[in-house]
Amino acid sequence: DPDLVNRVDELHERLQDCRGLIVRNRTQVRPPLLDASQNLIIVGRLGVGLDNIDMEACEARGVTVQPARGTLEESVSEYVMGTMLVMLRQSMYGVTEEVRAGTWPRTNVIGREAKCQTLGLVGFGIIGREVAKRAGAFGMRMLAFDPFVRNDDPLWNDLGVTPATLDEVLSEADVVTLSVPRTKGTHHLIDAKALAKMKPDSMLINTARGGVVDDAALAQALKNGTIGNAFIDVFEDEPLPAGNVFDGVQNVNLTPHCAGLTDEALLRSSMMIANAVHDALSKKG
Repeated sequence: DPDLVNRVDELHERLQDCRGLIVRNRTQVRPPLLDASQNLIIVGRLGVGLDNIDMEACEARGVTVQPARGTLEESVSEYVMGTMLVMLRQSMYGVTEEVRAGTWPRTNVIGREAKCQTLGLVGFGIIGREVAKRAGAFGMRMLAFDPFVRNDDPLWNDLGVTPATLDEVLSEADVVTLSVPRTKGTHHLIDAKALAKMKPDSMLINTARGGVVDDAALAQALKNGTIGNAFIDVFEDEPLPAGNVFDGVQNVNLTPHCAGLTDEALLRSSMMIANAVHDALSKKG
């Protein structure tokens, strides 16, 4: 019942006797839901972002929260690499009909090589590191900003990444990819001021969380030519409503929060969460 999440009163009523709950992005696990499910002992999150779950409220009620960490990094990192390669040679993807008609527009589809670009990673956690592994195979120069990873951590050398400040990443990178959680500290981390520090032909990829980027500021930066292109998978309001800030913006690619949606990742995350919920229920008897 995909619409049950929108019928909040009915959802809360159904949860009264539930001891386990498995959610994706849209179900808001906050005090009203928790108050309606007094028997709840575990929440399984089919994903890694926890911004739809009130962790403090769950802890206060003794409810365990189990995210599907370690199951999505391959899919998300492949999304990042794939979208980067598309943007670097995007002009060639819309000429099928011209080629079919025999016009042969070769001079209009000249692209850029990944090897000659600098990749900027905002966030050097598990997904950022998986992206770095793949980008390293292309011979890219890589910078990363992550205040929670020490500069003497051997991971930097192991993956061929240089630690940098956020300003350095934004100003030097040709492609900036975001992989940070949404917190008070990362809300609108990429705003108009941050975008103004990027190169005019640079590209932004957001697979992090909605709200890490100021969508309105990004749309304006794309229109103004402040940056060159963007691939955005997550939004402050999801589903993205009609008549949104990206209407009429040509140099942006929008996808429906699907970077981690592959057959393999869905199987891994589903099995992990199903087993975690099963184990929790079994222990409680």
